[in-house]
Amino acid sequence: MSRPRRMLDDLPGPSGLGDEQRPAPRDGDGPPQGPQQPQRVLPTPYVSYAIIAGAVVMFFLSNSMGRRLVTPEGGLYGIVGPLALYGPWVRDGEYWRLLGMVFEHGGPLHLLFNMSAVYSLGASLERGIGSMRFLALSLVTALGGSAFALFFNFNTVTVGASGMILGWGGAMLPILNQQGRREHLFWLVQVAVISLLPGVSWAGHLGGFLFGLPCGLALRQGPKFYSRAIPVLLFIAAALAVVAAHPGRHGVF
Repeated sequence: MSRPRRMLDDLPGPSGLGDEQRPAPRDGDGPPQGPQQPQRVLPTPYVSYAIIAGAVVMFFLSNSMGRRLVTPEGGLYGIVGPLALYGPWVRDGEYWRLLGMVFEHGGPLHLLFNMSAVYSLGASLERGIGSMRFLALSLVTALGGSAFALFFNFNTVTVGASGMILGWGGAMLPILNQQGRREHLFWLVQVAVISLLPGVSWAGHLGGFLFGLPCGLALRQGPKFYSRAIPVLLFIAAALAVVAAHPGRHGVF
């Protein structure tokens, strides 16, 4: 995944989600400026840092904690990490994989690209909306990405935080200003192209993005509306993931 720009770093705190921008003062306008105010200290993006730390730790522990996968056709897939998403294992009760997959990655480059996106895009968004709202958003989009991955690639091992990250991208569309939205759309187009490459979970990307959009619309309506909407979205994402984990029971396949 390509690295997005930090388009939300200048949001004025957890509630600064509007498109309004104050014009810069011109020479000769108004009285002389007073002493320069101390620069505002940005809040620490604890959730983003925790995601990065967890992914790095799992990168080094995954092989030793994983187990071998023999495909239904009798082929040996290799070692599958303890948090990787694999439909038959989720169906058998390993539901932690629905969220745990965001900490599993397929190699150093996969880890580097995704964690650079968490550090730039995720941390900026978390500073803009607050850590608790960001955590709720991340849960919804991670589950949405897992649900779509199971619906379309049930028997494929899926790893990575890309679905959750694309969910952040979807949530940002309604809350960015006009200039930021143009730049963000260009990044989303790049990711859409990458999603079509072999070995990339286009379904996970799409699911995360589609669940991120209503979260962003709820954010734009304000904190009270978001606090009421996010439990509903979380329930829908979780229910869809459970349905996707049992395709035979529900007549999907």
